[in-house]
Amino acid sequence: MREEDSCAALRRQLCAWFDSPLGRSLQAHEANRLRSVFPHLYGTVAAQLGRIGQLDLMDSCIAPTRILADSLGEPGACVVRAHPEELPFDSKSMDVLLLPHTLDFCEDPHQVLREVSRVLRPEGHVVIVGFNPISLWGFRRLIARRPRTAPWCGKFFRLARIKDWLALLDFETTHGSLFYYRPPLQKEGFMERLHFLDKMGDRWWPMTAAVYLVVAKKRVLGVTPLPLSWKTNRRFLGSATQPAARGIVVPFHRRVKLS
Repeated sequence: MREEDSCAALRRQLCAWFDSPLGRSLQAHEANRLRSVFPHLYGTVAAQLGRIGQLDLMDSCIAPTRILADSLGEPGACVVRAHPEELPFDSKSMDVLLLPHTLDFCEDPHQVLREVSRVLRPEGHVVIVGFNPISLWGFRRLIARRPRTAPWCGKFFRLARIKDWLALLDFETTHGSLFYYRPPLQKEGFMERLHFLDKMGDRWWPMTAAVYLVVAKKRVLGVTPLPLSWKTNRRFLGSATQPAARGIVVPFHRRVKLS
């Protein structure tokens, strides 16, 4: 199978999993978290790199122009067929980019982030959602049968590594959170009864959440002005360089004793 065909097959498999009971539950929580982030990210053009499931993850984005860039290229409003490693956008043309598990399932995550840095305007934001390997979901991925199916075939990068990659590209992390502490079970009714784990996880074991969300801003490299070296030109200033006396100084030997 060609690389393009295998990539398309993976995307379809991932979309099918997000339409399962477990995938819908997870995607609903991700969409809810994004609704608390997007209203604070200003801009005119926003894009989502990769479709997952049927929910509109950018429904709370305030950008008037929103684009979906997906390798499947299914017909729809503002849908562009593109791979995240080769974005068909001009440099510095985007204000907000959303990567929902894009790094988890792409061929070259470093190239994806380089493309993100290229197309984002200065002070633009990137929002990254990914699976946390230090969780029950990460353990489930380790024991999955080979060949792994979606989503267990993903890479599951650590949050610290994602932040390091962003820092190397001159991004500043402005927001981050971890959420969804329920185990990866397909029984929808049982999963709903485990909602109390989300509150307990935020308090007692926050680093073991299934998903992380990171918001980073593209830094503007400013220019530091060099200090000016001021020199006194005595040829033009002449005697003006001497301070003016405020009073008359009488030499000691000329002082007269007053009676």
